[in-house]
Amino acid sequence: MAEARDVSVVIPAFDEEGGIAAVVERLKGRGFHEILVVDDGSSDQTAARAEAAGARVVRHPYNKGNGAAVKTGIREAKAEVVLLMDADGQHDPDEAASLYGPIGPYDMVIGARASADQTFTRALGNAVFKALASWLTGRPIPDLTSGYRAARRDRLLDILHLLPNGFSYPTTSCLAFLKAGLSVSFVGIHARKRIGSSKIKVMRDGTRFLLIILKIVTLYSPLRVFFPVSATAFVLGAAYGAWNVAAHGKIPMGSALLIQLAVVVFLFGLISEQIAAGQDRK
Repeated sequence: MAEARDVSVVIPAFDEEGGIAAVVERLKGRGFHEILVVDDGSSDQTAARAEAAGARVVRHPYNKGNGAAVKTGIREAKAEVVLLMDADGQHDPDEAASLYGPIGPYDMVIGARASADQTFTRALGNAVFKALASWLTGRPIPDLTSGYRAARRDRLLDILHLLPNGFSYPTTSCLAFLKAGLSVSFVGIHARKRIGSSKIKVMRDGTRFLLIILKIVTLYSPLRVFFPVSATAFVLGAAYGAWNVAAHGKIPMGSALLIQLAVVVFLFGLISEQIAAGQDRK
């Protein structure tokens, strides 16, 4: 079980001068190994206010993205456990112990927000992504996109190359840990009203989240993606062909193409599964 002295708190921040000092102040005095703020090329006083509040600050010379800031923080962290949280005041430091405490038996613990703590649009989008990710991974995922989480630093370093530079690192890290067979737990938290406006755009970042889910699952368990596509194409092709034989006495070209597509997609999935299994053995 991890204790506060084993934890590096990593806070990625971009133009968060309005709330970063308060976030750092609320973390001080809790016995953490360090409080590390990664200033992602802010154009305001984010870095100065974080430093004045008592955080160690690492600066990017220009804006690289939330995920890039997280990766910098993980590399720079000095403790064995990394606690990731946002700079906008949504995450309550009083709930931090419930996240880093179970690290040891668990490799990652994620703070799962209630739907009531999110806007309707975001809650709806998250519900769709959670359902898809849960089905593809075979594990219930209460919150796929929460940025409030703790994890073993060495495990995070193992998947660092998979994390995107944008706003999708929570999705990627969660799926990568689950598909790698690591122990992941979810703990209920309450998200507070953020300071400032959100930088996430529903349509743009929602598409990215969907692609990341497919990318990670395809990387670790390709048949979870390829087989349903293959099966759907086969069933449609066979049904279309059977109907045409009964109605017109011949098998149409469209039916044959769908069945051929099903075979090709299945074989691609089978080959990908073997490649993925080979990578796991290395």
